[in-house]
Formats: sequence, structure tokens, C-alpha cells
Amino acid sequence: MVEAMCQELNLQKEYLKSQLPVILGEKIPLQTVYFGGGTPSLLNECDLQLIFDTIQQFFTLLPDAEVTLEANPDDLTQEKLYLFRQFPINRLSIGIQSFHESHLQYINRAHTASQAENCVRLAQQAGFDNLSIDLIYAIPSIDHALWQADLERAVQLGVSHISSYCLTIEPKTAFGKWLARGKIKAADEEFAAQQFEILVDYLDRNGFEQYEISNFAKPGCYSHHNSSYWKQKPYLGIGPSAHSYNGSVRQYNVANNALYLKAIGEGQIPCTIEELTVKEQINEYVMTSIRTQWGCDTRELSRCYGVDILALHQSYLQNCQNKGLLLINDHTIQLTLKGKLLADQISSDLFMI
Repeated sequence: MVEAMCQELNLQKEYLKSQLPVILGEKIPLQTVYFGGGTPSLLNECDLQLIFDTIQQFFTLLPDAEVTLEANPDDLTQEKLYLFRQFPINRLSIGIQSFHESHLQYINRAHTASQAENCVRLAQQAGFDNLSIDLIYAIPSIDHALWQADLERAVQLGVSHISSYCLTIEPKTAFGKWLARGKIKAADEEFAAQQFEILVDYLDRNGFEQYEISNFAKPGCYSHHNSSYWKQKPYLGIGPSAHSYNGSVRQYNVANNALYLKAIGEGQIPCTIEELTVKEQINEYVMTSIRTQWGCDTRELSRCYGVDILALHQSYLQNCQNKGLLLINDHTIQLTLKGKLLADQISSDLFMI
């Protein structure tokens, strides 16, 4: 699989050139690299060496590039962390989810509460000072005590970035089947909203900036990679299920490993290509930008697409302002805390149909 992904890097080396100012003959400079999806922390030294050698062969990894690797707490041994330090990996995103045993068991995680804490300390001891952790809220509970304790523990551990997501249960997943059989219960919307408000308030009081609805960082520690997604910058995804975007075209690779390996072995990229219409590009910009602290810049929409969204949705936007869901400052639409709870609904209401 690693060899196939390196071959895809070769096949895709021109993908970003149309969107980036590159002098003829020069390699495309990379500002971020993100090892995500699956469990990249299982990669061994040979795998990592091959991947980075291939990246350097076809691209230029900038000296200050942000290179993130996703990891599970139970994978982060001291030996593994020092291995990662031998490569340009300078940021870890750790899927902790909770520091409490009962919640980890509820969401069927393999690691323990003690591993959740210890892996952060081990990473810091290994020299990783740019750490992001994932936390899940709205796990059913009698009150908010465990959620408050999770946040307090995260702050005490000194991580610089926290991504926090509401637990959602999809019908066709194992969780969905358990829910249908009454094996588990889901938290109601009011409980989830209260936990979101606790999250925002507590992290704000402890020096974290909410720069996207689900992402909080100490000043200067925003994820450059994820920010690129929200700011509609082009990116290249490699491997099964990987998505790529160059500004007007989105493509996504086949999810099946065997089909992916077969196609790459034949020198083909097994992807579906989706040409975005102007309306779809506008909708994507609205959907991603309105979730961020920078908001939806209506002048950008006017400049790029000739759309005056303020005039188009004047009555709707005024109604949302009256309800305290959003603010319009200097031609920028920004959600309030109350509005962030309804972000998906508000953005879809602003879509070009």
C-alpha cells in the first residue's frame, strides 16, 4: 500500500500546478503535509522513509512546513515517538476522545483512560510541543461533570490545540444498530447544546481561540492544514478514499483497497472527478467560511462570482440578526455562539439553489 501511494504521488505530481504560482521546471512547494485516515501511527521507519523520500522527489517541502500525523493513544510508545522525531513530523493529532474509562468504553475505543493521559506526556517528553487532541461531547451522562473534567484535564496537560466534535450516531453503523435495539441511548439536543456552550466558555477562559466551530487553539497554534480546507485552498489527497481539490474540480479515490492497488499498478488514478458548477463553488465557500472566526466575506463572493449575497438574502439575514444568530460587520457574515449551534442549517439556507 505504501509503495502504491508513493506511485500515486508520482502520477499526481502535476495536480496542483494550475493553482499555484510555480516557475517552470521547479517543484511545487508544500506548506503542509497531513498523515490522516486509518491509523498512520502504525507506519514503520521504512514506510516513513519511503514516503518522505518520494515527497522530496516530486515536491519541495518548505523548511517551516506543518507536518501532522494522526495517532491513537495506544500506538504512541516512547520508541514510536522518537521514531517520528527522526522525520519532519512536527505536529501530532491524537484521538483521545475522553479521559474517562466509562466514556471510552461507551464509544468503543481501544485505549484506556491512563493511556489517554500518558501518551500526551510521552509526546511532550519526546519533543512534540505542537499537540492537538480530539475530544467528543454529548456522550450520554447524568450531568456535565465528566465533560467538564475532560476539558480541565486537557488544559492541565498543556496541549495547544483541541478539536471537539458532537457524538453523532448514524443508522447503518454499529452504534446505530445498538441504538435501535436499545443497547445504548443518545443524548438529546439540549444536552449536546449545553455541552457545546461549556466547551466554548471554558476554553475561552483558558486562552484558546475558537477559530472554527469545532477547533480551538492557543494563539499561533491554529492548524495550517485544516485552515487551508476552510479557506478553499487547493490540496492533494493520496491513498484509498483520499479527496483532492484544485479550486474548481473535486476528485476522490476509490475506497476499496484491492481496486486501488490494481489501478495504481496499471498506472491509473482510481478516482471519481466532480466538476463543480459556479453555484456549487459558491455554496462550498459559504459552508466552509461561515464556520470560521473569519466568517463569510461577501466581497470575496462578489469579486469571484459576481454574487451579492447580502442583497440576495436580505430578509433572511436580517431575521437571523434579530434572533441573535449572526452579525454582519464590514461585509462579513459571522455566526454568534447561538448561531454556531445552527451552523449547518444557516449555511444551507444561504445556498444558491
